[in-house]
Amino acid sequence: MTHCLIGLTLALLALGLTQVNANVFQQTFRQLHQEPPLPANQNRADVVQTLWIEQKLDHFNESDTRNWQMRYMLNDVFFKSGGPMFIFLGGEWEISQGRITGGHMYDMAREHNGLLAYTEHRYYGQSKPLPDLSNENIQYLHVKQALADLAHFITTQKNTYEGLSESKVIIVGGSYSATMVTWFKKVYPDLVAGGWASSAPLFAKINFVEYKEITGQSIALMGGSGCYKRIENGIAEMETMFATKRGAEVKALLKLCEKFDVYSDLDIWTLFSEISDIFAGVVQTHNAGQIEKVCETMMAESSDLIGLSKYLLSVFAKSGGKCYDLSYDAILATLLESRYTGNIMRQWIYQTCNEYGWYQTSGSSAQPFGTKFPVALYTTMCADIYGSQYSNSFIQSKVEETNKYFGGLTPNVKNVYLTHGHLDPWRAMGIQNETQATIIPEYAHCKDFESIKDTDTTEMKASKEKIAELVRQWLK
Repeated sequence: MTHCLIGLTLALLALGLTQVNANVFQQTFRQLHQEPPLPANQNRADVVQTLWIEQKLDHFNESDTRNWQMRYMLNDVFFKSGGPMFIFLGGEWEISQGRITGGHMYDMAREHNGLLAYTEHRYYGQSKPLPDLSNENIQYLHVKQALADLAHFITTQKNTYEGLSESKVIIVGGSYSATMVTWFKKVYPDLVAGGWASSAPLFAKINFVEYKEITGQSIALMGGSGCYKRIENGIAEMETMFATKRGAEVKALLKLCEKFDVYSDLDIWTLFSEISDIFAGVVQTHNAGQIEKVCETMMAESSDLIGLSKYLLSVFAKSGGKCYDLSYDAILATLLESRYTGNIMRQWIYQTCNEYGWYQTSGSSAQPFGTKFPVALYTTMCADIYGSQYSNSFIQSKVEETNKYFGGLTPNVKNVYLTHGHLDPWRAMGIQNETQATIIPEYAHCKDFESIKDTDTTEMKASKEKIAELVRQWLK
């Protein structure tokens, strides 16, 4: 299909998204990019204020005088004049009150008479710098701009909030916002006393093969090697069916919509990318028993193909619809939607095309998800969504720029405590040297924000106690 025809086709597709189910992508993406799990024990009597602060649209262009309103939340239940400010940084999600009404950061704020804050990242949630997400408007979505937003937030609060002028600041984040914690301490070292970065990817890389490798390793570790083999064999069988002109059977088996083209590389790549992401969602969000339960479900069936396909259909079904549109055109239609709809795929994928790469490809044989989601799928998508300038070499230059500016795996920062769950596929892009980071066995992504509790493993409890002790030192 020529690119001049794609626009019309996608507009028609977008109109049909509600009738034909194309929401499997959004469902999986939301699971992989959701706000870190909120603490179970919430202090619901706390009054959380939702407030707005004026930010510059472009912090690095003095002649651009445009401003916008950034949302943030405050909880002052423990605050006493001179106490520190604890800020949880928002990432690629909508912020919510429960982040600052419970959990380990909340407990530390109680200990130190601290003010609790939660900042929302530009272009996510209700923090909308411009009226839409057109290619012209989305260019101001960049981590450097977001870090400058945070710097302005901190200096403004210290200048205007009574009792904060001499206060120290502790920043906390999970996933992408943990990356921001680390990088903020590098770029604005004097504005914060210390930071806690849980599950922070720090090294930008286009062909992020390690992600699906660790996803597979975690499935084998928690669910058993039989489960790993079931996924591997089931996907290999589907690949063979496509290769031997039996793609129509896969299409029927998975209830794919009519427009899925069994002879299109882009459609096949999109399907297998989505399948692998569904399993990544299970692993990344793992709580005790979660991976095991999925494996038990698949192992209960008579064959690899049936076990795999029945499980996938159970996931697809959550999005409703009589068939599942997992074609390349369908994901593109979702990503070309430039209105704010609450779906953050367009924003986050822009950041990957423009800053990080982090394409979780099938480029390694040491993973069970087959060979059919190469890096070309993701780089083609960048160009089709954001413009033809997003060539392989352009994306590579942006990734190299990110690593050069922030230091990759040698960020050279002080007073940042780094933690990773051993099961978490993102840890591969983070610092894993045990002299610099804490790896917590049998936990996944951003699972250490709860209060210290009896059900914590020895290692989890020790890690939480360590950050509490570090914060005491930083606040002296």
